[in-house]
Amino acid sequence: MTVYDNLAFPLRNRGIPQATVDARVRQVAAMLDLELTLNHRAAGLTADGKQKISLGRGLVREDVAAILFDEPLTVIDPHLKWRLRSKLKELHQRLHTTMIYVTHDQTEALTFADQVVVMNEGTVVQAGTPVELFERPRHTFVGYFIGSPGMNVLPATFEGGAPRLFGRAVETAAPPKTTPPGTRLEIGVRPEFVRFSAAGIPVRIAKISDTGRHRIVETQHENVTIRLLVREGEQLPGESAFVSFDPAHTQLYADGWIVEGARP
Repeated sequence: MTVYDNLAFPLRNRGIPQATVDARVRQVAAMLDLELTLNHRAAGLTADGKQKISLGRGLVREDVAAILFDEPLTVIDPHLKWRLRSKLKELHQRLHTTMIYVTHDQTEALTFADQVVVMNEGTVVQAGTPVELFERPRHTFVGYFIGSPGMNVLPATFEGGAPRLFGRAVETAAPPKTTPPGTRLEIGVRPEFVRFSAAGIPVRIAKISDTGRHRIVETQHENVTIRLLVREGEQLPGESAFVSFDPAHTQLYADGWIVEGARP
């Protein structure tokens, strides 16, 4: 089939008049920069060209409330993936059509979507804006899945009306007065919100990974790993150091779910 026939198929299958089909196909082809290849066989196109056809078949119908894209860019190399993702974002802003985009790539989800739904084993764990998912994960799965590296999830207790980590009181964003009995308690804090400090949790620097923009520093306390991000060029302490957390971005979790009291 030609590119034209591929784009026209969903409309012809519904008995749409040919004049309407032709106008709509050419309109969608112009959106996707496929005008010069309409008479070419789809099988002979490049990988990104074939993906554009798939996108076009979703966009060509005007009688749908939403369009589902299921991992549309999985097999595309990174450079072409960026171009197609930008094109899809542009089309979304132009057409104002609801698009549901399924992906395992957190970067795609966070950069493309207005609202992100995170699912685990078929269950919705959290829905919200990219900022909400990053700054206030409702579940430790979201904290670990979103972010690179993922959120630090550390074993905690609750004593004297306060969360404790390694026996030390930890200030959280919304400290609860109590916690559900018999639950597994954990402190969650992203590496972006951990810093070296003059006092705090004593740690040993175990590993440093340089990503070019920043360094991922893995520290250990009592065989528990705590990761933090350090800007490129920032001086690191010696092998032994202290780390502390930004209270505004530190959360308490019970059996994986966030526990909150009154927010300041």
